[in-house]
Amino acid sequence: MAILNSVAHLHDEMTAWRHELHQHPETCYEEFWTSDFVASQLDSFGLEVHRGMGKTGVVGVLRGSGTSDMAIGLRADMDGLPMDEANDFAHKSLTQGRMHACGHDGHMAMLLGAAKYLSSTKNFDGTVYFIFQPAEEGGAGAKAMMDDGLFTDFNMANVWGMHNWPGLEVGKIAVHDGACMASADHFKIEIHGRGSHAAMPHQSQDPIIAGSSLVQNLQTIVARRIDPLDAAVVSVTALQGGSAYNVIPDSLEIRGTARALKPQTRATLQTAIRAMTAQICEAHDVTGEVTWHVGYPACINHKAESQRACDVAGDIVGVENIVKNPPASMGAEDFAYMLEERKGAYIWIGGGEAEAGKMLHNTSYDFNDDILPIGASYWARLVETELPLNGKL
Repeated sequence: MAILNSVAHLHDEMTAWRHELHQHPETCYEEFWTSDFVASQLDSFGLEVHRGMGKTGVVGVLRGSGTSDMAIGLRADMDGLPMDEANDFAHKSLTQGRMHACGHDGHMAMLLGAAKYLSSTKNFDGTVYFIFQPAEEGGAGAKAMMDDGLFTDFNMANVWGMHNWPGLEVGKIAVHDGACMASADHFKIEIHGRGSHAAMPHQSQDPIIAGSSLVQNLQTIVARRIDPLDAAVVSVTALQGGSAYNVIPDSLEIRGTARALKPQTRATLQTAIRAMTAQICEAHDVTGEVTWHVGYPACINHKAESQRACDVAGDIVGVENIVKNPPASMGAEDFAYMLEERKGAYIWIGGGEAEAGKMLHNTSYDFNDDILPIGASYWARLVETELPLNGKL
């Protein structure tokens, strides 16, 4: 494994940053302490620091040794999750109900490590934008930064992302040349009927019966309307209705999520859910209203940039340790918005075989500090490859 020596020497410092960040998790658009920490570190490296984009976002600007006007962006997410931590190690969360359970603390530490290395070597020609983004966990912080001018104020040719991946062996990196994460929309269906005494159901227009039929039939959308070689998910996650065992209620609310890897499949899911709701409600003599909440689009890598990411990652971990096009995740990632506007690629860096119950978004999860030099080396080598000094490495 060809970890850059200067980056390897930063391992202890990156670990210290990561532990401090882990102790101070903040959720969507509340990353005030976190952005202060990141900005302070970037400033100490001599970077130009911009703040407030996407409310709490931070962008560090580093110019290389040459005169090229070429620029690229590297992105790390900053937010934690609204959950309690079950770990008992020294760097556990100091804030009840807040936890870095997805490794964003490690993502920040790796990007900071790369920034420190690159600021000292400047072995590249052009400009690097170090993007520290808020609110990835459902808050669309990537879009918020873009709406505030990320790509107009900082005109980068391409943009790159990374996520730690428990379950993938340490020393391996996975790269997709297409979709790597799914779109994630959610829906609310309100069924309105007429309530009655439970002993006199003939006097009702029962929303519970209609809703039960609808929930079962929604599962046939993926099973019978989507190509088996495609990937899609429709999950009903909540039903709310009724208040007493002897009362048929007037209404029922159904909530769930719909996910897909292809834009056309995403559209099919919405059309089918709306149509099925109307048809089943009509059959049960009730009315149904679907509210569709558009979420993150699918995260789709650009083919040429994906290959360049493979080449750079192969330089770090060895070509034999590159996992090309593994099955995509049906989880979602708002880096997708950035890839809709700029070319780039999003990779998974192996976090090791985590124990059962210690995967992402679990109360016992913790980022694997052993991979910090791998991620930071990838970032550094990517910059030196994309922005070669004097036209060569």
